[in-house]
Amino acid sequence: MYKILIADDHPLFREAIHNVISDGFPGSEVMETADLDSALGLTQEHDDLDLILLDLNMPGMHGLSGLMNLRNEAPTIPVVIVSAEQDKQVVLQAITYGAVGFITKSSPRAQMTEAIEQILNGNVYLPSDIIRTQKSSPRRSQHEEHGIPPELLQALTRKQLLVLERMTKGESNKQIAYNLEIAETTVKAHVSAILRKLNVHNRVQAILSASDIDFTAYLRR
Repeated sequence: MYKILIADDHPLFREAIHNVISDGFPGSEVMETADLDSALGLTQEHDDLDLILLDLNMPGMHGLSGLMNLRNEAPTIPVVIVSAEQDKQVVLQAITYGAVGFITKSSPRAQMTEAIEQILNGNVYLPSDIIRTQKSSPRRSQHEEHGIPPELLQALTRKQLLVLERMTKGESNKQIAYNLEIAETTVKAHVSAILRKLNVHNRVQAILSASDIDFTAYLRR
């Protein structure tokens, strides 16, 4: 049972998301709001919220500024962006500004349920189809432009490469453990080693850095 706030100014979409939560997470308490000011008010009244599903374009948001305001006012409550936006740069900026996930409104119902479940389990969810696209705005960061230096990838063991490859597909530690037939604690250890060897601070940075890598070439060695 979870306590979730849906902040979106489209009643039909709020209803659709409400249904996804009701079916996928029975017994959860769902609150709804249609603008940023009331969302901020509800976070102050309910500091035990498990998750906020936030639309980027509702009144008061001013794009990612609204996300930053919400993160400043309620830093302990996870926020996931739910948006029709499909530009890679916007997705990356949302994560940079503190969102724990990004769900596109065009996602199939089952995919939305899986995304919400991953986030509630403490993982970050990124739309892998968008992250893996080459198309992005011209202003790419130096790190994104050049990706991971080959020598850092060479430092990863074969198992760590397999774990990193599955991370870029948006899989949680639990899914990786199942698919690679290893313990979840082993996956966590591999993830920690990957972050250290790639010189990145968190899972999101690792995923973004490795999103365009051809893992087949490295796994053949």
